[in-house]
Amino acid sequence: MRRVALLCLLLTAACDTPASDLFTVPAWAEALLVQDAHEAEWEDGPAGPPEGEPALALTLGSRRGIALLIQEEGERRLWRTPGGVAVQTEGARVVATAGLRQVLAATRFDGTDLLMRLPELGPGEWRATRVVDLMRSAFDPARMRFGVRLDCRLSIGQAEIADTLLIEERCRGGARTTSRFWADAGSYAVFRSEQWVGDDLPPLVVEVVSARNPTEIIPLPR
Repeated sequence: MRRVALLCLLLTAACDTPASDLFTVPAWAEALLVQDAHEAEWEDGPAGPPEGEPALALTLGSRRGIALLIQEEGERRLWRTPGGVAVQTEGARVVATAGLRQVLAATRFDGTDLLMRLPELGPGEWRATRVVDLMRSAFDPARMRFGVRLDCRLSIGQAEIADTLLIEERCRGGARTTSRFWADAGSYAVFRSEQWVGDDLPPLVVEVVSARNPTEIIPLPR
């Protein structure tokens, strides 16, 4: 518990987060700490989710896992695989991770995340800024990077797949990143993404495999 409290204090100072808004931090922090500062395990041939239970398929390089929904408040959701890999999402965006070699500890936006405004933006290019905190799974203070600023350009256009939008985000600044999101052109629901989650990690592929709203599941041809 002492390590959980220390991490929460560090994140509060780094993120300038009100104490009343910390309910999600202990959840994903505990998911990481339960691994005793080691990387989580990925399943060999992960089983599908129980019928009707919201779930995400996570792919990081050659590793795959099925993450089930364990906590939700509005657009904030916490997902976890049986092996201990955890991701926190806000809408379609992964804003925190746990159990990876490098951890995305927090994400803060200058205004509203553009991914939450797709219906009002329409086709074109848009600029936005966000700040992230990164750390290694061993909690070495010398390897933590707080306040990494990302200046991003987001483009919205038609994908090669019918009735599908492709949203591409390229960021510069504290890191050079590229993320891609595929969304239904009618509902703007993002059903697949390839997201940057750290400097020395491959993109994290996130696919909706089970959802309360069936329209959120639109498989891409492979």
